[in-house]
Amino acid sequence: MYTVRKVVDDLYWIGGNDHRLALFENIFPIPRGVSYNSYLLLDEKTVVFDSVDWSVAREYLRHIELLLEGRPLDYMVIHHMEPDHCAAIDEVCLRYPNVKVISSEQGFQIMNQIGYHIKDEQKVIVKEGDTFSFGKHTLAFVEAPMVHWPEVLMSFDTSNGVLFSADAFGSFGAIDGKLFNDEVNFDRDWLDDARRYYTNIVGKYGPFVQDVLKKASTLPIKYICPLHGLVWRNNLAYFIEKYDKWSKYEPEEEGVMIAYASMYGNTEYAAQSLATALCERGMTEVVVHDVSNTDVSQLISDTFKYSHIVLASVTYNLGIYPVMKDFINDMQALNVQNRTVALIENGTWACTVGDLMEEYIDENLKLVDVLNDRVTVNTALNDANVKDVDALADAIIDSIKIIKEVKEKANS
Repeated sequence: MYTVRKVVDDLYWIGGNDHRLALFENIFPIPRGVSYNSYLLLDEKTVVFDSVDWSVAREYLRHIELLLEGRPLDYMVIHHMEPDHCAAIDEVCLRYPNVKVISSEQGFQIMNQIGYHIKDEQKVIVKEGDTFSFGKHTLAFVEAPMVHWPEVLMSFDTSNGVLFSADAFGSFGAIDGKLFNDEVNFDRDWLDDARRYYTNIVGKYGPFVQDVLKKASTLPIKYICPLHGLVWRNNLAYFIEKYDKWSKYEPEEEGVMIAYASMYGNTEYAAQSLATALCERGMTEVVVHDVSNTDVSQLISDTFKYSHIVLASVTYNLGIYPVMKDFINDMQALNVQNRTVALIENGTWACTVGDLMEEYIDENLKLVDVLNDRVTVNTALNDANVKDVDALADAIIDSIKIIKEVKEKANS
């Protein structure tokens, strides 16, 4: 039926895809677009789960009408009040004036702030531990504050194992006809976008995610229905394990991300020299980014992915090169921790940037170790620096070996 897809008996995806939006939340590039997910349950009572962004509201409303086939809409459950999930709430209430709206107390406060016209008799306020039956299907509500707004609810259908997870377990990327995780090559085509989505939007709130994961571990979940991205119907442990690592700020990979800030190419060449030295030593899990033309959301994503980060920066006005400083500020803002950092500094007459970066890291980032070995470049790499590059590569390799040994002992 047009672009509607069945999730499981009685439950349908009624969302939409947006390829026109360039920046998610007007900040994060989404070259593959994004999906806005909503779901409709056809039970003794009919239930819509969440709304959508206004850009896809027309097809969303059409999907509701098509699936209802003349039946009234009895309930609308709103898990999260961010505008890309609530734009058509008023429109639904206008079209179905007898609909009851189920949400958290703070969810209704935000509806009022936006200016939605929800009558008191339409409101059903739920909280942690509440249940609500629609016939065969009963929802149990779970509070998920700061994942990633304070009003967030999740709900679990006790009859079929569906978890409506709000923004958790979502991803950038339009789904374009596909719906389920097993209809795509997730590692190849989706994991990077899922990581970039989590780390930049939810990354700051790792402890809150851990709390929700503990709650979820007590539920017999068979499906995860997020508000963006794919629906998970198998291999759930794989994606939950990713969230567990990300929210504990544990790296996915023992590897190295080299982020360089270079004005005329000399600092870039030093960064490439280190990448070469690492690969010659067998560490080929190495990525190199120019912070001047790599979006900071990608830098943050790889910071969460890799165990070791190399910051290579030119000195600028006796300080940290502005785009490098922005990146390090973002690391602090998103609570990056449990990483090892190495430094490459460059300066023609006053090379101060290495000390400034180390000072900022020591003062603002938790559980981040800065290696003693450092490469100092005076304008351009020379023969004398080669030994320093080799020494830094050896120090990084040794650090990775020590971390692996500690993990192996802990797991034995």
